[in-house]
Amino acid sequence: MRHGTAAMARTDDTTAHPRSASLDRLLEAAVELLAERGYAGATVDDIVERAGVAKGTVYYHFRSKSELVSTLLDDGLRRLATSFRTEIEGAEDGFAALRALVHAELTYIERYQAFSKLVMSEMWRADRDWRDSLRTLRDEYGEVFASVLRRGVSEGAFRADLDVRAAASTIFGMIATAALDWLVFEPQTTLDVVERRLTPLVVGAVKA
Repeated sequence: MRHGTAAMARTDDTTAHPRSASLDRLLEAAVELLAERGYAGATVDDIVERAGVAKGTVYYHFRSKSELVSTLLDDGLRRLATSFRTEIEGAEDGFAALRALVHAELTYIERYQAFSKLVMSEMWRADRDWRDSLRTLRDEYGEVFASVLRRGVSEGAFRADLDVRAAASTIFGMIATAALDWLVFEPQTTLDVVERRLTPLVVGAVKA
């Protein structure tokens, strides 16, 4: 099943060429195959075969498979950070903002399942061309979590001794792991149920 992977991909401002149906298919196929087989296992030939496009489509828009993957990761993670910032706007306190982040991350992973699997497989690889870019993006979305945790600490709601940066990374990973476990092993369970299960664990980990 496809989960909006083509809609996620940014093609209007990351390439020099206009968006096209063939590029959409290429990006969607790339995300799916990379999630299924990993970077080494998904060849350009495999990607264009699944997409039903000419091989030249890849090299018209990207210099290499590595650049294609880097673009996908960059775009998807920036959109994730944007969704986090949007979700916490207007939150009345740190608790509300943290609950909003749980909801935002679960919603994003449910919508973009193939992309989320790709991120989880590539995020901690040290031998990839996009390692530095991922580090920067990790800092970007991690700072949203950190800002919420700092807010909760300043309000006296979260533990005063909280290591905000470490907690931000841990909570993000906790939600991502729980979400992928849900989608693989309990896909019949609704997002609302998963959110009700997970939110008290997240809040309880930082509550004063």
